Amino acid sequence: MSMPFYASAEQIMRDRSEYARKGIARGRSVVVLTYADGVLFVAENASSALHKVSEIYDRIGFAAVGKYNEFENLRVAGIRLADLRGYSYDRRDVTARALANAYAQTLGTIFTEQQKPYEVELCVAEVGPSADEDQLYRLSYDGTIVDEPQFLVMGGQAEQLTSELKGSYLAGAALRDAVGVAVNALGKIGGTDGQPRSMPASQLEVAVLDRTRGKRKFRRISNGELTGLLPEGHGEPLATPAPADTPRHDENGGTPAE
Repeated sequence: MSMPFYASAEQIMRDRSEYARKGIARGRSVVVLTYADGVLFVAENASSALHKVSEIYDRIGFAAVGKYNEFENLRVAGIRLADLRGYSYDRRDVTARALANAYAQTLGTIFTEQQKPYEVELCVAEVGPSADEDQLYRLSYDGTIVDEPQFLVMGGQAEQLTSELKGSYLAGAALRDAVGVAVNALGKIGGTDGQPRSMPASQLEVAVLDRTRGKRKFRRISNGELTGLLPEGHGEPLATPAPADTPRHDENGGTPAE
């Protein structure tokens, strides 16, 4: 009779943590920071259909990295919880803190009770009437919740990006300056042989929680508007002309006769 496999609870939790961290690190980074008029989200995301940044409620935004299907389920659950609370009580009773606590309980339960943890890291942000009342909450795969005062980075090479932002972040910056800080930090990490990367608008997903707007504070910044906000050195690469001996195609996709 073979002996049953045994692993200590400490080892199991350590293995789950390592598994989740590796999955999150494979994702592209998201930067969330406060600026003069609210909260700015900047995510590396080449897809126009699969969003990493979304609205949760009137003045609350959501950003995530990791496995898309897992954080999308969490996003939808957060919207339903916010809608239910706002309908049952008052829209002012829906807060980022309450949503973050609910997410923390869910992630903590999944981490301890299920064999596979969620490979996600979340940010729940709320814009207040003044800059002092803006809130950023970071939630880890194991349910850990941290209140970040000014900015946070998730996914990818988060530690290096955080170090870059510490040296360049300015509280109360204008939108253009805040976008420049985030995009420049993203561009300095992950390039070939340590060289800076160009971050064109087509590779970014950007949104804001703008306290100067009406009831709904969330607004996406489209590629056209975003191009005008990008700092120097970041933009769409110039098209490379085709070599003279490359056959050109007509508008129907065929090769014209010589």
